[in-house]
Amino acid sequence: MPQSTHDRAAELHNLASHAHAAAAAAHGKGDHLTAHELTKRAYEHSISAHKYVADHLVEGARFTKA
Repeated sequence: MPQSTHDRAAELHNLASHAHAAAAAAHGKGDHLTAHELTKRAYEHSISAHKYVADHLVEGARFTKA
């Protein structure tokens, strides 16, 4: 079953949020290398979410103007 655009965007944002939380926990435990890697992963998820939403907003705008 295909996901709705909104569900997929929410999933990507949740992945970024989870990675940020995990990075903060690792940093709090003094594991700075893991925290750094998780922060990079969170950033990548955030960028993916942004691109996904931007691409689908453009598509949605084309459909609403037609």
